[in-house]
Amino acid sequence: MKYRIALHKSEEGYSVSVPGLRGCWSQGATEKEAVENIRDAIREHLSVVDDQLRGEDFREIEVAV
Repeated sequence: MKYRIALHKSEEGYSVSVPGLRGCWSQGATEKEAVENIRDAIREHLSVVDDQLRGEDFREIEVAV
């Protein structure tokens, strides 16, 4: 699955967030490190969401953009 990320460069390195996943962000000293770190953050974020939804009646839909 693909996610759009937002990178922000600062004097300390890079911060990165996922606008489509509220609260999902990370950082890194380099752009490459920040992107690697956000991949891990996305996996962890989705794991937490899955745990929270366990036992709930939910469905997936497809939306054309």
